[in-house]
Amino acid sequence: MTNPVSLRLSTFVAGTEGPWKIQEIRSLRGESLASAKKLSTGPAGSPAPALPAIWTLEGVTSNERYTTRQEKDELVAIQPELGRPESTCAALIPIRKNASWWAMTQDERHQIFAEKSHHTAIGMKYLPAVARKLYHCRDLAQPQPYDFITWFEFAPSESDSFDRLLAELRSQPEWSFVERETEIRLTRCAA
Repeated sequence: MTNPVSLRLSTFVAGTEGPWKIQEIRSLRGESLASAKKLSTGPAGSPAPALPAIWTLEGVTSNERYTTRQEKDELVAIQPELGRPESTCAALIPIRKNASWWAMTQDERHQIFAEKSHHTAIGMKYLPAVARKLYHCRDLAQPQPYDFITWFEFAPSESDSFDRLLAELRSQPEWSFVERETEIRLTRCAA
């Protein structure tokens, strides 16, 4: 019996096959991921690459935990879909936050995320040039090495904008709670 395809649960499989060529894997904090040549992404239960995986990450799309109604409406209005033909660059950034972050209540985390770090407001400045999708990993049945995975796509001409987005986010108080962060830069393979 095969697993049904889950539309909320996605897998990221690094190996020697896949539509994305891995340009670089670097650790910003904590242990890195092993080197690999290619990356496949897709819903859980979709056909896996024929060759063995070097590493696999899983995450699930979920409700917005730190976004107000007004912010969500603004995001929906300007957030582009993934898979735009011109978006041949991508980044996969898995993050794990420390125990201090998770010991706080939801409203305490929201205060740091929104009111001190302005996470959503910063991200909106770079839309629609940079498309993104957030996956949660913390509460999956199979333990994951990260709490969140963010997938970004952008055109090569927007690489500098993407770098500015990351630098701005990483300079905020929220990032003092990050204990593990890996940045994987990718380019779409020619068809």
